[in-house]
Amino acid sequence: MTDGPMIVQSDKTVLLEISHPDAPAARASLAPFAELERSPEHMHTYRITPLALWNARAAGHDAEQVVDALVRWSRFPVPQNLLVDIVDTMSRYGRIVLRSDPAHGLVMVSRDRMVLEEILRHKKVAPMLGARIDTDTVIVHPSERGNLKQVLLKVGWPAEDEAGYVNGEAHAISLAEDGWKLRDYQAMAVDGFFAAGSGVVVLPCGAGKTLVGAAAMAKAGATTLILVTNTVSGRQWRRELIARTSLTEDEIGEYSGERKEIRPVTIATYQVMTRKSGGQYRHLDLFDSRDWGLIIYDEVHLLPAPVFRMTADLQSRRRLGLTATLVREDGREGDVFSLIGPKRYDAPWKDIESQGWIAPAECTEVRVTLTDAERLSYATAEPEERYRLAATARTKMPVVKAILDRHVGEQTLVIGAYLDQLEELGVALDAPVIQGSTKNLERERLFDAFRSGEIKTLVVSKVANFSIDLPDATIAIQVSGTFGSRQEEAQRLGRLLRPKSDGRQAHFYSVVSRDTLDTEYAAHRQRFLAEQGYAYHIVDADDLLGPEIPRQG
Repeated sequence: MTDGPMIVQSDKTVLLEISHPDAPAARASLAPFAELERSPEHMHTYRITPLALWNARAAGHDAEQVVDALVRWSRFPVPQNLLVDIVDTMSRYGRIVLRSDPAHGLVMVSRDRMVLEEILRHKKVAPMLGARIDTDTVIVHPSERGNLKQVLLKVGWPAEDEAGYVNGEAHAISLAEDGWKLRDYQAMAVDGFFAAGSGVVVLPCGAGKTLVGAAAMAKAGATTLILVTNTVSGRQWRRELIARTSLTEDEIGEYSGERKEIRPVTIATYQVMTRKSGGQYRHLDLFDSRDWGLIIYDEVHLLPAPVFRMTADLQSRRRLGLTATLVREDGREGDVFSLIGPKRYDAPWKDIESQGWIAPAECTEVRVTLTDAERLSYATAEPEERYRLAATARTKMPVVKAILDRHVGEQTLVIGAYLDQLEELGVALDAPVIQGSTKNLERERLFDAFRSGEIKTLVVSKVANFSIDLPDATIAIQVSGTFGSRQEEAQRLGRLLRPKSDGRQAHFYSVVSRDTLDTEYAAHRQRFLAEQGYAYHIVDADDLLGPEIPRQG
């Protein structure tokens, strides 16, 4: 027995004592191959999953490194059966390899003949394959490269894709050299991606994922299709690319609900790509409209199912996924792994913060008590209505006003999910509201006014969760969310993380109704940020409305 900060259990869970002095180092060792499940005050629970282990293996970590990390930091002897299982699971990655063969095109090669025999008898795999060349090699229909990887992952034999990529249509792109250069971690992210040719880069909000994309484009030197969450985000990409690269306005097209421009660099929204007409996705042929050399998926954790399906056909193209939170509430992380690629670079938020590239932030959960009338409505409501009732409690209004009073003059976002609630807040706070129906021109006008300081408070719906650059926002007040979405919580905090010119700390408030589903969902939402090292300080609304807000030590 040692004094390590971890307890490793045979059910593949790892308990981390967060008050232990070695907890930060142990967390950094765990992050590549374990997922945070629960994060109460003293012990955080991680789970070691096959997908996490395969991600680690694809990123260059071997079983010996994983075993060494567990043994090094564990307080008690690590269960022998768990260590054996880790070695076995990681060894499954890469026993099947996809390669390009000069004579036969795309082939599947086995490093273990018995595994190949097992796979060949799988009813979903057989239709994707052609003739068997020899005992270890089978021809693969080129159009099935993505679908085959999906199926192989699901049957427990994730393939290592070495088949390479087409260069696509060449288009010269260089990074501008006037007053900026890639940060070290951005350069490492680009190198990690390009060495493999496809995969996901995970960086905190505000850490410059767009610049990673621009550098990847310059390295590829090819036509590029960029998929983004909305038109405002796409126009931010456009502005950044014009400012940071040799690209001109004429070289960048917008493919959205408003415009249909196809140019050497084309920025398209997920919405237009998934819009149906006559029961069909009419715009998916954009993927075939040019010989793209690179496809960038911004906020890849939001990738819609139809785009997943089309991505299965794009395996010969270089694919870069960008995100702050490789968490999908629909459980389709495996599809990101197999169709976009494994995680190629991941930087912990607190590491980037310590280098001064994102702002420090304090997270506070303020708990309000429902009125007797609200409690009765909640108690008698149908299950599907309960969260809405708790999330939109009127007792939240004075708390929001009190927070604004304590941060007078600071750039503040009030964020929620329910439009009626947001409209009421807009009236009560005399602040403009941005929601889904707000026209893009009006959105951009309001965001610009907020950036300039002309508007100090904005009330926003989930349209502001992603890819909106508001560098001077220092306060966010979350009044309601999309149930227990971890990625939404992280993205909302991310609106505040651009470094401030005066080094100020950001403050993220989440106003929650106690003794309701609101509290349960809030705890779930906070899990990802807890994994990144953020601690929520919980205060009572009565304390907040008193003389002073309690602060973290």
